[in-house]
Amino acid sequence: MTENTPSPVLSAIAFNAEGLVAAIAQQHDTGEVLMMAWMNAQAVEETLRTGQVCYFSRSRQKLWRKGETSGQRQSLVEMRIDCDGDALLLLVDQDGVACHTGRRSCFYTAMRDGKLTEIATPRVDPNILYNRT
Repeated sequence: MTENTPSPVLSAIAFNAEGLVAAIAQQHDTGEVLMMAWMNAQAVEETLRTGQVCYFSRSRQKLWRKGETSGQRQSLVEMRIDCDGDALLLLVDQDGVACHTGRRSCFYTAMRDGKLTEIATPRVDPNILYNRT
């Protein structure tokens, strides 16, 4: 394979017009859905090469290595591509919390009885997590 030839993995992914694909992170052994973020081709390649999950930050327009600031890393166990190729499922081993709010999962709000209900509290203060104290 030459430098300009895409890998079979990248060829199977239907990146959107911005060159991104949605990626859902799920704890590999419990099935807990942790977070959703975006990946570009470079993030996918780095994740597969290093085994440490890397995303693309749309707000900063650069790669974002999960845990680089907080230490709450995600190790890749398996990457799956959905039937249309437009979404990835990352089975990960999450070290600590996944959410920047200090919660284990970003999905901590549920619609119950017609209203939004917080179903998980922070496990760690985000100011401590990101050294903002």
